Amino acid sequence: MSLARCANGHMFSTRKHGNTCPYCNVIVDSGLKSENRRAVAIGEDEKTMPYLGEVEGIEPVTGWLVCIEGPQIGQDYRIMAEKNFIGRAEEMHIRILGDNTISRRNHAVIVYDPKKRNFYLLPGDASGLAYHNNEAVYSPTELTAYDVIQLGRSKFIFIPLCGAHFEWENNTGEE
Repeated sequence: MSLARCANGHMFSTRKHGNTCPYCNVIVDSGLKSENRRAVAIGEDEKTMPYLGEVEGIEPVTGWLVCIEGPQIGQDYRIMAEKNFIGRAEEMHIRILGDNTISRRNHAVIVYDPKKRNFYLLPGDASGLAYHNNEAVYSPTELTAYDVIQLGRSKFIFIPLCGAHFEWENNTGEE
């Protein structure tokens, strides 16, 4: 669960809302998150703040997309198990803000299959194309570490965590 506090003091889920506060549209710099978290711990009794986001359990990350070109350069996006729908709309699993050439809904889908331990890039049902290493994606394409994915004018590097060398299920039984 990743929470951020904007300059106006609003708490919100960065997973659901990206780095833009849903109350006042202030963009929170990811470098300030750690400072804001410390500030929250110190002044917790100041006032009650609304929380927008998931409250049940932790959904383990399986990999990341890191923006290397486009309006959100440097921003990382968590990839969870199974389907991750990508777009600009609030309900997307991976919400990319600032690039209006990315479709609002289902521009592309990244799938992590925990049984086969591999990642795939699927084209979405929107009008925009997704590119995998500069090739248009028309059917499921398997992803490997450091593949470049282009959506609209933004480019991302794919970084896997789970796969042949690591899986969350293997670690849960050991503790």
